[in-house]
Amino acid sequence: MQVSFSVAVAGASGYAGGEMLRLLLSHPEARIGALTANTSAGRPLGEHHPHLAPLAGRTLDPTDPDILAGHDVVVLALPHGASAEISAALEAAGSQALVLDCGADHRLVDPQDWEQFYGSAHAGAWPYGLPELIRAETGERQREELRRARRVAVPGCNVTAVTLALQPGVAGGIVDAGDVVATLAVGYSGAGRSLKPHLLAAEAAGNLAPYAVAGTHRHVPEIEQNLRRAGAETVRLSFTPVLAPVARGILATVTAPLRPGIEPASVRAAWEQCYGAAEPFVRLLPEGTWPSTAMVAGANAAAVQVAVDERAGRVVALCAIDNLVKGTAGAAVQSMNLALGLSETTGLTTVGVAP
Repeated sequence: MQVSFSVAVAGASGYAGGEMLRLLLSHPEARIGALTANTSAGRPLGEHHPHLAPLAGRTLDPTDPDILAGHDVVVLALPHGASAEISAALEAAGSQALVLDCGADHRLVDPQDWEQFYGSAHAGAWPYGLPELIRAETGERQREELRRARRVAVPGCNVTAVTLALQPGVAGGIVDAGDVVATLAVGYSGAGRSLKPHLLAAEAAGNLAPYAVAGTHRHVPEIEQNLRRAGAETVRLSFTPVLAPVARGILATVTAPLRPGIEPASVRAAWEQCYGAAEPFVRLLPEGTWPSTAMVAGANAAAVQVAVDERAGRVVALCAIDNLVKGTAGAAVQSMNLALGLSETTGLTTVGVAP
């Protein structure tokens, strides 16, 4: 089915907004409409994203609901806490647009989790934009809900990596989700484009730096929410992200105890069953091949591997993604395609960039 639609991108000057535009330029049915920003309004997009040559001369408008309204799709690539107000204004104005929120405002179902980790009033949960997510209660993947969605909460990038790494073991009863340990190496673009001293090149180059340690990272309740959806009765997660001196990419190493009675030789079969031909963007690597961020740079792809540490009695699952593509903008395009009745793969590639 051929369908042409217009897309407005709010927050176009940021990393997530720029990556969304890069993908939309390759989408055969998308027409790029309004581009908006906050402090950068009135300036050309090329000052922020010179690599987006076809759009470099476009002037950034203010992020105003009246400017965004009238488009078929609105992408909100805004700071956490800003999307809810804009989306509410669009709804009040009677906009029929499909709204994709790349921020956190509508990801969490539990208001208490939101208030604890974000410190403001909960704006309500939207359909969750991770098509590959297992829904144990229905036996389906999340893509089935996205086919009916008009509002989508795009996942956190770290959340995507941890979820895709471990969910086959949770859904298959292979691991005990009551003792999950996740350590992530994260590229600096995951911290956004704000000017902060610890994000300067002089501070980042040659340096590995942990952040949001000891259960304080805002992605913790979102990961726990996903693992419960995949079938875990109880989730206890120790999550430690580490900034790595690369521009983009996440490498998640996730471990959990192997359940009693599960033969180590049978573990890989659960991952093979979960990530077969039906998942075009998740690749279970050959045994003995370990994921790396270079495998997926620039691609809407997740590289996954699983092994058993028999000495420790734990399953070790790894996942590499590009935080700006599969971790953000690519997930938004996947969800957009499903909601508009297009093939999920339209405008997306699993081919990366190297070196």
